[in-house]
Amino acid sequence: MQIIPLPAFRDNYIWLLRDDRHAVVVDPGDAAPVLDYLEAEGLSLSAVLITHFHPDHTAGVGALLARHPAPVYGPRQEAIAGVSHPVGEGDEILCEGLGLRLQVLDVPGHTLGHVAYYAPGLLFCGDTLFGAGCGRILGSTPQALYASLQRIAALPGDTQVYCTHEYTLANLAFASAVEPDNAAVAKRVAACEAQRAAQVATVPFTLAGEFETNPFLRADQPQVRARAEQEAGTSLGAAEAVFTVLRDWKNRF
Repeated sequence: MQIIPLPAFRDNYIWLLRDDRHAVVVDPGDAAPVLDYLEAEGLSLSAVLITHFHPDHTAGVGALLARHPAPVYGPRQEAIAGVSHPVGEGDEILCEGLGLRLQVLDVPGHTLGHVAYYAPGLLFCGDTLFGAGCGRILGSTPQALYASLQRIAALPGDTQVYCTHEYTLANLAFASAVEPDNAAVAKRVAACEAQRAAQVATVPFTLAGEFETNPFLRADQPQVRARAEQEAGTSLGAAEAVFTVLRDWKNRF
């Protein structure tokens, strides 16, 4: 099985999973790049996976189904046109033809009903976790997003994370402001700058690397707490409070 990034809009990735005959797509905000790829490669569409309701993740579903009728899986807590199979925590999806079984995880925070799709070694997390960052809180709470990120952080470190935006360098700029002396952040900046100069995606990335460079997964680290307290102008309690300050700071960064 191959996983192909299909660029869309300014900085989205539509993920296409394929073998020689079948394809599954994740978060097709635009049908055109998917239709072009399916036609060029002679693939049939087996399924569509949606992580949340925002149009840049869903707007291409109708046009895809008009040409390639297929089951569409999406979060049961969100109303999304075209979803035929609402899913949530504990559900499993068998991707026909690919021999891939995905577990559905509830990961609210960016939106109230956001889900992710996980198989050993793979995570399609929509806008919950980004390279060196996390999603904005739109209709949910910092507590929910923090809990979702902690849940993702409990997955094996070698998990390849497939988020849906090319935000890594911008997020690393914030990470550098939070931890200016973090050598792992500086190393990742250099690596990602080289990737983007070569027009190579910085996604996927390993979860283990996030523990070293993503401030939102490092809220329990003393240096991150100290910087968040400096920003807040007050002492902070649990790591969740540090995370909340970081997320608010990032909104203004």
